[in-house]
Amino acid sequence: MALLLLLVFLVAWSADAAPLKDKIAYLPGLDEQPSFHQYSGYLNVTGGKYLHYWFVECQKDPSSKPVVLWLNGGPGCSSLAGFLTGHGPFLVQEDGHTLKSNPHSWNKIANMLYLESPAGVGFSYADDKTYETNDTQTALDNHMALKEFFHLFPEFSANDFYIAGESYGGFYVPYLAVEVSEDDSINLKGIAIGNGLTDFDLNYVSLMYFAYYHGLFGTELWSDLQSACCKEDKCQFMNKKNLECMQKEGMANFRISFSNLNIYNLYIPCEHGEPGTIRDLGDHLAAYHPGVYSTEIHSRFRAELKNLSRLNKPIRLGMPCLNYTSLKTYLNKPEVQKELHVHHPQLGWVICSDEVFSLFYSEKKNVRDQYLEVLKKGYRIFVYSGDVDMACNFLGIDWFIHSLELKLQVPYNEWYTEETPPQIAGYVKQYANLTLLTVKGAGHVVPTDKPEAAFIIFRHFINNEPF
Repeated sequence: MALLLLLVFLVAWSADAAPLKDKIAYLPGLDEQPSFHQYSGYLNVTGGKYLHYWFVECQKDPSSKPVVLWLNGGPGCSSLAGFLTGHGPFLVQEDGHTLKSNPHSWNKIANMLYLESPAGVGFSYADDKTYETNDTQTALDNHMALKEFFHLFPEFSANDFYIAGESYGGFYVPYLAVEVSEDDSINLKGIAIGNGLTDFDLNYVSLMYFAYYHGLFGTELWSDLQSACCKEDKCQFMNKKNLECMQKEGMANFRISFSNLNIYNLYIPCEHGEPGTIRDLGDHLAAYHPGVYSTEIHSRFRAELKNLSRLNKPIRLGMPCLNYTSLKTYLNKPEVQKELHVHHPQLGWVICSDEVFSLFYSEKKNVRDQYLEVLKKGYRIFVYSGDVDMACNFLGIDWFIHSLELKLQVPYNEWYTEETPPQIAGYVKQYANLTLLTVKGAGHVVPTDKPEAAFIIFRHFINNEPF
């Protein structure tokens, strides 16, 4: 009898091998608890690092559906923003206490893993409180976290696996894909990147074109910029050796950065965020936000941030023009942190870590080598861009993909919504194993601005469907 009971227990345990200690039994703010399983806890990384994860199983038949890792960017910003304000199964409401079901949740068709990375971001931490890192180390740590995840959830280890992200995730994702591609225990199939940073220099040069053709400054200044900074159709808008170019670039940059425009969505108002953010200490610093300009300006921002840290006023790396107060309110509720099994609730949760950002070292100016390596190994790449984002604008991303010199299979054409009658949702072109598309009217965070279009994109990506 005892042997029979033991056998029954072992069978039950193997059928549900997920860590029970991480299971979320009750999530505050929901009118009705979901029918699918969800887990929140920590994935251990060597060096005493603990990366917080939130995993939601697919709403239907999770055992047969792919696992998708989501990474927000920054560097230093939390992936829970993508979860609770973008494509998660429930979205935080303006009151900061209520959650509502998301009809366009990505876990309708996939198991979604949200990882707060690197250590120091969100609820993630390191025992030694040392948060200096770079692209390569972040990829190594995320790879180790994935191995720990599949150890905790062995029932998903054979499923198709994808890596997705946005913004500085444009570096995180391909770096991690190259790392994971050497690991036969993970069934990697492809990567998806939304409004991702691909090349610091192309991103800045293209921003000048984007700004001019969106009417942010006039023909006279544009002509002066072209004359001072461009030779033989090649422009260098940050040319320290050319005083006239620097002056004209400064004037154009002023129109882009200091006019209270929303760098994440040109066509919606700029919300200044909460008191104590960098923007409150001087709007000029918003111009140095990561992912907008070159590695040189990124370094200048880090230096300025360290100087400001000596002031008595609290300094946090907010996201200019985006207001995440409700998200911060919700994730700092004691009852929420208890259900998420947070290790150090006294530290609090913020959307972006100024310390991680200021100590982060971007090793390269672009991810060309990583893209080519991923493609060479036969994995799929899916790149989408909201077409009114100025932080990582669609034009610079298009230029970057063009620079890879891939063979075009389906030329640039429109794609449509699924409403009646269908409307143009954006434009798409397809190469072998790479799809590049835009989302009309969306900014930096496509799932927030255009949730239905984002879901269509995600479904095409997961199912490997052409547009």
